[in-house]
Amino acid sequence: MTAPRDDTPSDDTEAARAREAARRRRLAEVFGDVLPDDTSDSPRPTARDEDWYRENRPPHHGG
Repeated sequence: MTAPRDDTPSDDTEAARAREAARRRRLAEVFGDVLPDDTSDSPRPTARDEDWYRENRPPHHGG
């Protein structure tokens, strides 16, 4: 016989999430957002880039 499954997070899980959130807040306070996920000069893929990729993809990569 198996015990009923409890899908609610345990106190340990909630405490671990709270500690992780606090750690991330402290790091953000000290270091800030060092590098944004995307910068204004990041290249933006275009349809032409996708075409070039498909035309120049090595045969051993399939497709």
